Amino acid sequence: TYRTVRGDKDRYDDRIAGVIARNEKYSSQQHTYIQGQDAEVPAPETEAAPPAPKEEVEVVAPATEEAPAPVEEAPPAAEKEATAPAEEPSAPGSSEDTPGASGGGGGGGENMMYFLLVGAVAVGGGVYTYRTVRGDKDRYDDRIAGVIARNEKYSSQQHTYIQGQDAEVPAPETEAAPPAPKEEVEVVAPATEEAPAPVEEAPPAAEKEATAPAEEPSAPGSSEDTPVEPAASLPVLPGHAPYLLIGGGTASFAAARSIRARDPGAKVLIVTEEQELPYMRPPLSKELWFSDDPTVTDTLRFKQWNGKERSIYFQPPSFYISPEELAVAEKGGVAVLTGKKVVHMDVRGNKVQLDDNTEISYNKCLIATGGVPRNLQVIERAGEEVMKRTTLFRKVEDFKVLDSVSRSVKSITIVGGGFLGSELACALGRRSADSGLEVVQMFPEKGNMGKVLPEYLSNWTTEKVKKEGVKVLAEALVKSVSFKDDKVQIKLKDGRVVCTDHLVAAVGLEPSVDLAKSAGLEVDADFGGYRVNAELQARSNIWVAGDAACFYDIRLGRRRVEHHDHAVVSGRLAGENMTGANKPYWHQSMFWSDLGPDVGYEAIGIVDSSLPTVGVFAKATAKDTPKAATEQSEEVAASGPVASAAAAPAHAALPHKDDYGKGVIFYLRDKVVVGIILWNVFNRMPIARK
Repeated sequence: TYRTVRGDKDRYDDRIAGVIARNEKYSSQQHTYIQGQDAEVPAPETEAAPPAPKEEVEVVAPATEEAPAPVEEAPPAAEKEATAPAEEPSAPGSSEDTPGASGGGGGGGENMMYFLLVGAVAVGGGVYTYRTVRGDKDRYDDRIAGVIARNEKYSSQQHTYIQGQDAEVPAPETEAAPPAPKEEVEVVAPATEEAPAPVEEAPPAAEKEATAPAEEPSAPGSSEDTPVEPAASLPVLPGHAPYLLIGGGTASFAAARSIRARDPGAKVLIVTEEQELPYMRPPLSKELWFSDDPTVTDTLRFKQWNGKERSIYFQPPSFYISPEELAVAEKGGVAVLTGKKVVHMDVRGNKVQLDDNTEISYNKCLIATGGVPRNLQVIERAGEEVMKRTTLFRKVEDFKVLDSVSRSVKSITIVGGGFLGSELACALGRRSADSGLEVVQMFPEKGNMGKVLPEYLSNWTTEKVKKEGVKVLAEALVKSVSFKDDKVQIKLKDGRVVCTDHLVAAVGLEPSVDLAKSAGLEVDADFGGYRVNAELQARSNIWVAGDAACFYDIRLGRRRVEHHDHAVVSGRLAGENMTGANKPYWHQSMFWSDLGPDVGYEAIGIVDSSLPTVGVFAKATAKDTPKAATEQSEEVAASGPVASAAAAPAHAALPHKDDYGKGVIFYLRDKVVVGIILWNVFNRMPIARK
């Protein structure tokens, strides 16, 4: 195609140069000869030059017309001129001689008239020639620029489709493009590159890819599907993302939705280490364990508080576009790049580097990397056999592994008495009633949730956990861990020894701040996490949300929160501020925990057992449980006597029978309420937030 167009242009330039040369030659001659039989007749003095005959194509059209001469073939008249005498101004056409310009015997007036006419023709021809050549050159440059742009566009695609009548054939990989047909002037490929598919046939396949799941390798619909080259050998990563979100959790997804709400055409790229699309983590340790569906590890569906069933994934795959489509998506979209980790940030250059050395530039960036589960050093030093039998619970894969292990072993020991450890202990303990599984929970505190609940309520909660079939070891400090006789052996500092088949470490979360050094971001020395302002901004064009953000709460001071609702709220706010909202973090997020179907609570603010508390309780009814709230979410779970309120100091050891079935616990700092727990009291969080 390139050589054909170049040849046509060269022939066209040669013909134009010939026309200009002949015009200049005719204007320098003083006489015109008319070739007849064998005679020469001088032109009359009073007649102007005759119009050019029809077969003469060299006569220039008026200056206002811009139609170029045909490029494909040279007219017959041009061939006659190549063999005719150079001085012939016109061709003979009849037996009668045609009068021409004045001969040598004419006066100065005839010569002047001839010069004027020839000069006018020369000027008109020159103008016409200039405008024609200039127009052809502009169109040629536009075509070349368009083809180069299309080549760059299609080189970034994973697959190239050529749509025929009813079949699709992938673009050839080793052959150069065939010559373009004469009527096709839109496809011009450089001689050294492989040609892409015809431009006008690509959009239908691209539209199919935009609506298909991200993992779909080819477009269906043809009678003969020809396999294409694997995606691994094709470029799949966009080089630039206007909005880059690092981390694939709740905060990132909330930010993406917020960005798209304020900027409908935004192009958002989420980069996550996991192989999963964004999902919510709380059901992994709560509702999924109490599902009656034997295929729950495959479906990952659970029942919400309103009784409706849903998946842990925020959106189905069809909601997202593939990363390779992000750059060319006219209406923007959200793409998720799974299985990739950002290992370096160049803040000045506004770009990041992935673990495969790929670089992606950005305009705005959100860091929502969350955290990684902590482990005990004694477990890490115990050796490979112990680590093989240890679960650090955090991801979907961890849920699947622990579910499988709980059905194949005889004993599981959970180290940790916080939210996660207590939830898993209750979930596995209830399963033990049917399977005979032994579940042990150990922690250094005096009771479950000892760092959150006042002591009297922690002790009461521990008794509830025991009733779920869990053997609880309080005030247990792990001294060493080893593998002996196909068992994990745990020695405590007080001399007790626990042998188990599998170990679960639920001892907290370490905020992921690996990018702090390369990005030059500050890490808070007290709370951990990236230090940000009230707008969740760490530096220009960089925001942080979720577990990794140590933010300034305009009401409660600097904090770092590790809960689902905070991830939602902070992610949404960060997305708004990335689009120019400049809003401070004022919303008070909440969190909740369920210790089986009979005990559940919701909390807001700072809940720390080291603070003084005031608790107000009432006798619980059958409706005051998480299970009942699920079944009757529309019903107010507040029936029963309102009196019988009891205020207790933080560390008072009160009898723990059924006195704490439901109630409200207020946490005080400097005699001001800074936190509230709603204990088996549901649908009252808006009031607590006020």
